[in-house]
Amino acid sequence: MELREYLSVRRAYNLVRQKTEAEKRLTFEEFAILCRLDMASEPVKTSEIASYQGALRPTMTHRTNHLATLGFIERGEGVNDRRNIECKISEEGREYVRALSQATYAQIPAGQPLARTPKDRLRRYVDAMGSVYCTAGQLILVTILANENERNTVTSLVDNLGFLQPTISMSIASLADKGLVVRAHAEGVGARSHDIKLTDEGRAEALTVADKIAAIVVHRKARS
Repeated sequence: MELREYLSVRRAYNLVRQKTEAEKRLTFEEFAILCRLDMASEPVKTSEIASYQGALRPTMTHRTNHLATLGFIERGEGVNDRRNIECKISEEGREYVRALSQATYAQIPAGQPLARTPKDRLRRYVDAMGSVYCTAGQLILVTILANENERNTVTSLVDNLGFLQPTISMSIASLADKGLVVRAHAEGVGARSHDIKLTDEGRAEALTVADKIAAIVVHRKARS
């Protein structure tokens, strides 16, 4: 998967998430779980979902608990082994994942990566993208990497990622403390404007994340 495709979908979903009522707001990882279950022909073991997302059991329990509480998935004991908890999407979950997919698709501007991909195929992208977890800080690093030939400011990062300004500002402060980015006054503009640039360590971290994104495979056929 190309980095700009990944960032295009993440930005679109971040904008949708901002507008979603708090009680139904899902993390991107939870959205990806719904997409995977929606395309599955049978219930999926929680352990398999955890493996797919590279998540620890407590993290996956939290994610599936949230989805179950909202009525989007149903959980039950495995047919062959009761120790295995299996998950399947509910009808309400199917309706919701389709609504989220359509809303996300609508937030991808014309001319941007995946703006012309079929709406139905967007679920496959989200499903595949769920295999790589990125923090807000990591998303900022790869966004700067993808736009190294342009100015990267708090304002441009808000526009490129769809996060709220406080999230961007706090993440940049944390990245600066870790020595991954530097903030410098931009020439010819207001004194309050800063260019955000990667340090050598930050670029190495961004490249590591970008490599993981590049390895994402978007399946063309539904899983049987």
